[in-house]
Amino acid sequence: MKILIVDDSSTMRRIIGNVVQQLGIPKGDFDEAEDGVVAWDMLQKSKYDVILTDWNMPNMNGLELVKKIRGEDSTHRATPTVMITTEGGKGEVITALKAGVNNYIVKPFNAQILKEKLDPFFKK
Repeated sequence: MKILIVDDSSTMRRIIGNVVQQLGIPKGDFDEAEDGVVAWDMLQKSKYDVILTDWNMPNMNGLELVKKIRGEDSTHRATPTVMITTEGGKGEVITALKAGVNNYIVKPFNAQILKEKLDPFFKK
């Protein structure tokens, strides 16, 4: 199971990485990107089983990244994507779901919430 964690906050990437490790994924099986541009570049070089992305980031935000991942010319269209963000309004959730996210987590969150949202992808 290879995971891509995308967040402009190094602290948040570390927190998510720690939870992913608690779920049994070794540190060597997940990569980190600080924005959508870096993430997209990484996606051109590697295949990931799950993408965890923040919404609000510089250069290319998470919503733009999800739209690009779900784009017709993307080889990652079927890759499960979870949005992890402070944008918790109903409108934002609907926008993200329409863009193609598989699940949505509002910050702050705890390890149990992340585990519940990720579990379906680990049971495949």
